Amino acid sequence: MTTIGFVRHGITDWNIQGIAQGSADVSLNDIGQQQAEALAERLAQEDEWDLIISSDLARAKETAEIIGKKLNLPVSHFDVRLRERSGGKIEGTTEQERIEKWGTDWRTLDLDMEDLDDAAERGISSVEDVLVNFKGQRALLVSHGGLIGLTLKKLLPEKFTKKSLDNTSITILTNAENKWDCSLYNCTVHLENSKSF
Repeated sequence: MTTIGFVRHGITDWNIQGIAQGSADVSLNDIGQQQAEALAERLAQEDEWDLIISSDLARAKETAEIIGKKLNLPVSHFDVRLRERSGGKIEGTTEQERIEKWGTDWRTLDLDMEDLDDAAERGISSVEDVLVNFKGQRALLVSHGGLIGLTLKKLLPEKFTKKSLDNTSITILTNAENKWDCSLYNCTVHLENSKSF
């Protein structure tokens, strides 16, 4: 049985300001770092993990490195396939700015955003590599809310309908004989002990 823990990165200033991040390289803010520390502390007290793979974007990379330091587990590699879905022209803009620039129907326009299926296929490709190369192990994949949501939806379409996940949430899937099972979804209990989150 192979276990995959999907972790969304900690919060950033752009998250708070409602700015579309996509493939923009935005770092964690202080709260995001504290969230990652809280998750790392939790993971250190739960089942052991064998490896960490992360998106190469700063907010995921920093989250993975904070977790890795606590678990004494270096990040195995940074996988560009785990990057957030590219937002094209909307990256760096708020909803209000998008409406002012392109109107209320901006979602229907061609703004160079990455196709949803293409993004999901990237996520699936990374997961399939884990199943082949780390069969029977427990792998943490540190990525982004949109990409994780799209990947989960592709893996288990009947189970996952919403696509957004909370910052530093963990979702755990197991794969046995090519069947997926989800034992934990979008869990952030590690944040509940602190009012600052």
